[in-house]
Amino acid sequence: MVNPIYIFRYFSIMESIILNKAQARKIILEAAGLSRKAQFGTGIAAVYRLITHLGFVQLDTNYVVERAHHHVMATRIPDYKPEWLTELTEDGRIFEYFTSDAGYLPMPDFRFSLPVKQAFATQQKLLTKPERHLMKQILDRVEREGPMMVGDFENDRQEASSGWWDWRPAKIALERLYLNGELMIRRTKAFHKIYDLPHNLIPADIDQTIPDPEEFARQVIRLTLGALGIGYAKEIAWRARRVKGNLVKKELQKMVEAGELKTVIVEGLKNAQLYMLPEQKTEIELSGEAFILSPFDILNVFRHRLRDFFNFDYQIECFVPAAKRKYGYFSLPILLGDTFVARMDAKADRKQKLFIVHNLHFEAVELSETGLGEIIRALQAFVQFNQCRDVDFKKSNHPIYLEVITRAFR
Repeated sequence: MVNPIYIFRYFSIMESIILNKAQARKIILEAAGLSRKAQFGTGIAAVYRLITHLGFVQLDTNYVVERAHHHVMATRIPDYKPEWLTELTEDGRIFEYFTSDAGYLPMPDFRFSLPVKQAFATQQKLLTKPERHLMKQILDRVEREGPMMVGDFENDRQEASSGWWDWRPAKIALERLYLNGELMIRRTKAFHKIYDLPHNLIPADIDQTIPDPEEFARQVIRLTLGALGIGYAKEIAWRARRVKGNLVKKELQKMVEAGELKTVIVEGLKNAQLYMLPEQKTEIELSGEAFILSPFDILNVFRHRLRDFFNFDYQIECFVPAAKRKYGYFSLPILLGDTFVARMDAKADRKQKLFIVHNLHFEAVELSETGLGEIIRALQAFVQFNQCRDVDFKKSNHPIYLEVITRAFR
């Protein structure tokens, strides 16, 4: 008798969508909002549409160039203004939370952050009595006095700080209250956190019921595949990683069996199973424009995807010891059409209005005059976005390309 598992696997393969790598790249770029500039339109409405589509835009504090969340927006929305994220937060249309990482989420999805908050509350190490007492004191004070910042609490450190993440007790308590969901945060213009009560930031018509595990898993699957286009199970489950025992992988299989997901075979890839939403377009045209991307862009956060689909080996090197860096502290991938053609290590000196390119490293691809023109246009827009006027190119592995680009900036 034939094992029914093998029968199922046979028919799964027969029903899979078969793509070549070029087709897969186009689907991935379309899902990421990078098939063309202004794919989601312009203005503040485009910012909200993009966040709603991606489901999560990672936030990062590194300010060597403009911060990652603003960088992601400006890459896709030509007229983007950084204050728009603040406006959307104050209007109750988006909120900040730490799901897989810190980031902005659409407010209608608020209830799907609740299982993560529940996980933080139940899975963290047991609190001591003084820690519980401090958290209660802080929560009581926010309730009485209104929104507060960490600077509003006296320095309660008992010993000298030992490093960057060695927070004092009041800061730890505030962050625990935030992760548990008892407090929420918004930001000042200087990007400092303001801690407030949830009912002051969540509109009255927002559903706050906790989804059951199956509903939570299915929401994660749909949102993540919407942003990735094509994804492995481990990537799809990433956004639920804070919730131990989540049902993402189980629900993936159920959704395939019910026809709510498609399995995908990409020619030349022999890795784990790939998935795609059934409504995902497969015939996509790319504009051929150049995009300078943040290391924390949805396209770049999974290094194995860059290798598998784009033949691009990328690592952000700010966490690598200086002596071992190959490309620079904060190198930014440069995408042209569906090909990564370069990476740029740069710094914005905002006081001097000078954009310093420490290293512009080109990949082993031949660029046409048109392609170089697209890169120049992307660089000019990025320099302006970083509030700079002049550019100082320090070095490149391709002097001819660098000369063409430098002449354009003269």
